[in-house]
Amino acid sequence: MSDTKGYAVNDLVWAKMKGFSPWPGRIAVPPAELRRIPYKKNNPVQCIFFFGSNNYAWIEESQIKPYLEFKEKLVSSCKAALFKDAVRQIEDFMVNPDKYQALFTGENEAANRPDPDAEFNKLREGGSASGTEDSGEAENSPTVNNTSTPAALESVEGVDTPLTAKKPAAKKKVRASLPIKLNVDKVGASSSKVRSLGGKSKASLLDDDTEPTTPKRKKKLLNDTGNLSALDIDDYSSSVRRNDPISHLLNRPMTVARPATPEIDMSCVSNTSQWRDITASELKFGFLGLGIIGCGIVKNLIRSGHSVVVWNRTVSKCRKFEEVGALVAATPCDVVDMTDVTFSCVSDPQVVKDLVFGNCGVMSASLAGKGYVEMTGVDPETSQDIAEAIISKGGRYLESQVQGSKQQAEEGTLVILASGDRLLFEECQSCFEAISCNSFFLGDVGNATKMNLVLQMISGITLTAIAEGLALADRAGLQQKDVMEVLGLTSMHSKMFEEKGKAIINGEFPTHHALKHMQKDLKLALSLADGLEQALPIAAASNEVYKHAKRLGYGSHDASAVYVRARF
Repeated sequence: MSDTKGYAVNDLVWAKMKGFSPWPGRIAVPPAELRRIPYKKNNPVQCIFFFGSNNYAWIEESQIKPYLEFKEKLVSSCKAALFKDAVRQIEDFMVNPDKYQALFTGENEAANRPDPDAEFNKLREGGSASGTEDSGEAENSPTVNNTSTPAALESVEGVDTPLTAKKPAAKKKVRASLPIKLNVDKVGASSSKVRSLGGKSKASLLDDDTEPTTPKRKKKLLNDTGNLSALDIDDYSSSVRRNDPISHLLNRPMTVARPATPEIDMSCVSNTSQWRDITASELKFGFLGLGIIGCGIVKNLIRSGHSVVVWNRTVSKCRKFEEVGALVAATPCDVVDMTDVTFSCVSDPQVVKDLVFGNCGVMSASLAGKGYVEMTGVDPETSQDIAEAIISKGGRYLESQVQGSKQQAEEGTLVILASGDRLLFEECQSCFEAISCNSFFLGDVGNATKMNLVLQMISGITLTAIAEGLALADRAGLQQKDVMEVLGLTSMHSKMFEEKGKAIINGEFPTHHALKHMQKDLKLALSLADGLEQALPIAAASNEVYKHAKRLGYGSHDASAVYVRARF
């Protein structure tokens, strides 16, 4: 390495990594796991050991200053506790360097490492590098860029230290990995397709008669291969993607904007509601939560003549219902006090607990003689806890799990799975007639939630199968619409297959049942099975697919967006 500024091993310095304050460090011998990085001739790099975090990194010499010369100026540049510890550590090192030799043992391995340039030359000449096979050849290649370092200490007081902040992983250029064969004897050989392994998947033609080898192209080839010899490489090009509507997902961003959910139209009445002859109950009903499903339910309750009081964390969602006759309460506690029966339909078990046991929650109200109906998809344990709390204050409790999507909620064709207080179930029949095509009473508290989790598990697994099937069809060069057309003529045809398949083919996932809620239900089903010692390997695998799709940013999209993970 060039010592243009006179730096030598063990020199104490201030080293600045981009995005961080100057940090006390030491010029070090690179440890075995630290790979060289490319640098400009007029700005070489030095291997720095950072005190405090005990990490190594390559730092450009333009970002390095002598420690003692700039100590007075830089010692107050950062007030983080770990920075102060690093300063104390470097000061202690100056007094007692032998005390820190244990931290630098990895540097001693450098003298025993083989020369990477010699190893790479052996690979080019067709020989095998010492101690390397297949992937090991690429690992020891000098063209592999790797800036990984030992695990860093955690940040103190929320301040990141050099190498502890999250940074994009360094891209690797792999050139010595099989099945690539470097042919140094065939200069100007016939053209062959090249697809790089690792990093970006990009195909290019080398030495093609239709593309002259310009000086600029020569430079690129030299950078890629080290010489202008032809490459004999197997053709790894994939089949042509024929489904254009979803091709934009190839370069999907890591964070995907949630599709806009159109506001509910309170003026229209669904066809199913028009022909139903519903006699509205004289009881007053409350509703907590105006999400994707809740909006459709409340709309049909109001249109069928029921008296409704609503509450939602986002108050603006209540306005449309207030305009058509609903009352708006300030807190969940107020809703219970103002009504005879309160429905709850929110996102997950934790929100349910906050709603019931939190500040100004359901338990803060007078529950004597009141009914409470839980429509949120929860686990049996959570439902049982809420039931015991409601009953302990003189209230009545009913599970009322919902099967259906946004569209079915607006059309009033949901399926109700209820268990708990039978009398409360009867009192809610007029409401269930307005929002569902059928309702079932399943007995004791817990049965409805168990039934719902079983059905959701089946639905989640099935949707994963649709996604993977269409992904395979696309990869195989088949038209996805043809697959769905044939599938529609078989005994496997269902409305779910039709709707989700259409969303996948169009590459659009407007939310009817959010992917994060499907993953939540799969997780709850797995938890239920774990308590019963029932193996669910297929459900567990499907859950991982949904989790990955959620991490990619598709949690608020429709569950059919699981295709993104299955295909890409």
